Order: sequence, then C-alpha cells, then structure tokens
Amino acid sequence: MTSSPNALRQTIRSFATFTWMTLALAVPQRGTAQSTAPPGSMTFALTGDAIITRRLSPFGEPEYLRMLEVIRSADLAFTNLEVLFHDFSEGYPATHSGGTWMAAEPYLAGELTWAGFDMVSRANNHTMDYSAGGLRATTRALDAVNLVHAGAGENLSRARAPAYLETGGGRVALISVASTFSDEDRAGSQRGDLRGRPGLSPLRYTTTYHVSRGSLEKLREVGEEMGFSVSEGDSLRFLRTQFVAADTTGRRTTPQEGDLVDIVAVVREARKQADWIIVTSHTHESAESRDVPADFLVRFARSVVDAGADMFVGHGPHVLRGIEIYRGKPIFYSLANFIFQNETVRFLPGDMYRRYGVPVDAHPGDIQDARIESSNTGGFPGQRWYWESVIAVPKFDDGQLTEIRLFPITLGFGNPRPQRGRPRLADAEAGQRIIATLKELSEPFGVSIRYLPEENVGIIAGDRYVRGR
Repeated sequence: MTSSPNALRQTIRSFATFTWMTLALAVPQRGTAQSTAPPGSMTFALTGDAIITRRLSPFGEPEYLRMLEVIRSADLAFTNLEVLFHDFSEGYPATHSGGTWMAAEPYLAGELTWAGFDMVSRANNHTMDYSAGGLRATTRALDAVNLVHAGAGENLSRARAPAYLETGGGRVALISVASTFSDEDRAGSQRGDLRGRPGLSPLRYTTTYHVSRGSLEKLREVGEEMGFSVSEGDSLRFLRTQFVAADTTGRRTTPQEGDLVDIVAVVREARKQADWIIVTSHTHESAESRDVPADFLVRFARSVVDAGADMFVGHGPHVLRGIEIYRGKPIFYSLANFIFQNETVRFLPGDMYRRYGVPVDAHPGDIQDARIESSNTGGFPGQRWYWESVIAVPKFDDGQLTEIRLFPITLGFGNPRPQRGRPRLADAEAGQRIIATLKELSEPFGVSIRYLPEENVGIIAGDRYVRGR
C-alpha cells in the first residue's frame, strides 16, 4: 500500500528529530555544570596569537594532551587568529603585509575547533594580507566550523560589532580591535550612497614626545628655517610628530578619542546583550621595552572595563606582558604566542622574495633562511622568549573573579623548523622561569603571582582582587 504524502512527511520529520536528538546527546559537553542561572560559575581558557599552518590533531605527547585538556575543560576557549584561511585563488597579496603574507589551508580552521576553541579574534596586522578576498575566504572557513569570530568585516560597523556565543554559563560577547595595522587595512563606514570598505576594527592612537625646552627650541629653529613646522607656545608639530616641552623626557601615547568613543559604545551595547564580555586588542606598540604596554593600551583596557567588559586580552608583541586586576576584572596586556608556525607558510608573494634578496625562482624555505641570516639575533627562532607563554584560565563564581591559573607552555625553541611552533605544557624548569618572568612584569600593576611547584602553574587569587583595588 502506498503511503500518503502527509504520512511520508511525518515519517521524515520523526526520523529527522530522532537523528538530531541522537547527535545532540552524542556531542560531549564541555566545562562545568551550572547550578545557578547565568552569570554564575564560568572558566575561560585564554591564549595569545595563533599562527597555524599545520595540523594539530596527529600528536599525542603527554604534555601536549594535558595542555589540550586545559583548553577543552574550560567553559569557553579563545585565541587570536593571526592567519588567513584560503587556498590562494581568491584575493591577491596586498602591497604590504604584517611581516609575512599569512595563509593556511581552510581545513585548518577545523583543527582549532578540534583543539577546543570556541572564539577567535581577527583584527590584527595580517587581516588584509590577501585583500578583501582573503578576508571573505577566512570568514567562510570559520563559519563552516562554527568558530565565532569578531574584528573584521565588510564595513566598519560589521568589523566593530560584537560576536556572541551561547554557553551554559551565559551568553559571551567578543569585541576585537587592533592598533597595529597599515592604514589601508581599516574598515570604512557604510553610507546610503556608497558601500563601506572591508577591513579590520581599528584602535588608533596619538604619540607626543616630551623633550627639554632647549631641544624644543632647536627643533623650532629648524622647522622655521625649512618652513614646515607649526609652533604654539610649548608645543611644536614637526615632521608630522608632536613635541611638547617638559621637565621629564619621554614618549606618551593616548587612544584616538573617536575610536575610543566608538569602541566603548560597542562595549556598552554588548553589556545589554550578553552576560560576559571579552575585549581583545592586537597591539605591538610598547612603552620603554617590548614587554611593557604602551600608555594608550593601558588607558584603553581600563576604559573598556569601566564600560562593562569582564576581561581584556592583549596579544601582538609575541612576548608576555604583565597582568593587572582592575576593578575586580583581569587585564592581560599580552599573552604572547600560542601557535607560532609562521615559518611554514606554503606560498609567498614575489614582494617577500625581493625584500630578503632571494631569487624569484627560489622557495619559501629560502626566504626563512635569509630572514634568520639578516638578523643579528637570529630573528624569532634565535630568541627564547618568543617561544614561551601561558594559557590564562580565569575563574568566576557568581559573576565575581575568584582566581586565575596560569599554565606555562613552550613552543619548541631550538627545535628544527618543522617541529617548532606547536605548544605543549612546559616542564618544571621552564614553567618556573615563565611564571617568574610574568610575576616580575605584573608587579608594577600591583598583582602578585604565586608559583605552585606541585602543579607547575602560577596562580593569582585573593579577596583584594575580587573586591577590586
């Protein structure tokens, strides 16, 4: 007997419902069970830059598997995506890059979800390495594996907008910006009569040099002689740079007011729509040394916390920077590198061959060799501090920060090129060294980090941080 169309449709619906429920039950649940309505207890696994160009899934060293468990056991895991996912057929190499024209096969996006990541930021100095085509291909690759992403888009509003993820501990918003980029990488505003410009969400800043009055007068004389300086009292604009007379010399940076106002408004919008807010910035710029954050970044991080962010995550300089607890919220000024596989990008444009004086009929490995030889320090491979970092795991109970665990990781310093760049938990000697470095960098912010040798982790805990300073 032939079934009626209605009966057939009902059978299909029943089968689809059964299949969906079976798959839903089969998916392993991450994190801790919530006994109260969100925001309640929540743990975040936070990492720095992920330049992934090779698979993560084939390996099984104990320290690697334990590191993956740290990520997967958190309620939410975040990293900064500092590579583009595309097959080189869409878009074209920009006239500039963030140092390397970043590219990786689209299937590698799935390796990040396999490792346990839920959210990635995209605003950084590589966002537009392959123009709008590379940006769009990366969007498709991330969407295909359900990786939530923020910081880049078809226009400024889209690039600025928060991205959201539902978790058992509440709805999480991610807001991503960058201060390090070429100006043409900035997303542009949309108008009724003209479409916007694809790009990243910018955080621009201004720089003022404080000099002695004697030095200011010398600059004034040269500027007046050449006819290209603008002078006003104790202030002088010379060669597009602002100088002011001061008793203490140095460089001061401040966030550009328009960008700060725009981003703070986005944070306030996210506060209305989410239980948790992560704000993240890709910032190479520093103060007196590479591991000290620039003034503008400190002000920016505190401003977004004032506006309602629950945490700030910095990355970009490829080294660790200090941690601050501001108004009971964690600020990580840089979590350095998490995956550092920039040496194994498969194809590079002719511009990079010419930059390092390599014949155009050579190969990417020859560029990497030339890059090392051109540096007095051996480049990134020659300096240990680029290959050591932490996974930061802040824990919140009843919406309040109760502790931060810092799991030291190493990325294979000293190993051959094919073997370096993939992270794993550090051994005791390296772990103690990494936590000691981070402890020293955090002390100027009033934060004390204890090293627990029995667990090989650093910990920040105590009522003073929960209450806020």
